[in-house]
Amino acid sequence: MDIKKDFGRRIKELRARAGISQEVLAYRAELDRGYISSVESGHRNISLVNIEKIAIALNVPVMYLFSNERFSIDTAYQKDEFNPPFNQRFKYHLDTETRVLSFQVKGLFSGYEDVEHVASAILSVCSEFQKGELSIFVDHRFMTTSDGMPAVYSPEVAEHAVKFQQDVLNYSNKAVVLCNSEYMVHQLNYVTEASGISSCQLYDKDQVMVDKAYEYLGINGNELIKYHRDCGGCT
Repeated sequence: MDIKKDFGRRIKELRARAGISQEVLAYRAELDRGYISSVESGHRNISLVNIEKIAIALNVPVMYLFSNERFSIDTAYQKDEFNPPFNQRFKYHLDTETRVLSFQVKGLFSGYEDVEHVASAILSVCSEFQKGELSIFVDHRFMTTSDGMPAVYSPEVAEHAVKFQQDVLNYSNKAVVLCNSEYMVHQLNYVTEASGISSCQLYDKDQVMVDKAYEYLGINGNELIKYHRDCGGCT
């Protein structure tokens, strides 16, 4: 195995799953686009300092760059990924008895506008309650591309999500998120850290993950978020 080529492919995979170009990654990492290209092609003996810069740009810890979790190198967020209507890619449900507000993402969001639609819908429900009265339950297990591979939010969307999380979690006493990959766990950990408001990110076998979420929220089930053995990204 050529470690430089393997590491380069790993960077390309993570960049592709976030739907960003070499130019965008280079800008975020404060590196030259040609440098990123040479890393991804396996022609660059990258320094530890620049490994850290790339990890920060992708919103993941350095150790995750060496994880065994692997992805397709096909770039996510192609135009055909947004063909399903928005109301098929985003659903939400309020259980008035348990006061659990759940929402589920299927497929991909096209960008800031979709995040604003989500924020508007969720915050309109939250506004009917006092702060701390709701529990928030989020399902990202089905946030996949058309080939069934997991994707994560682009860095731009993740940064917009910081404000959204601050607003929503002001109304909650608990928040739990089902993730489609370790990559998403790390990305949402970044959002949590940046927002200063905690939530619990889970990634595991489907039933184990859902059971942990139910237990954390003190519920026996949920109308929207249920077991799904064939969910994309589950192990």
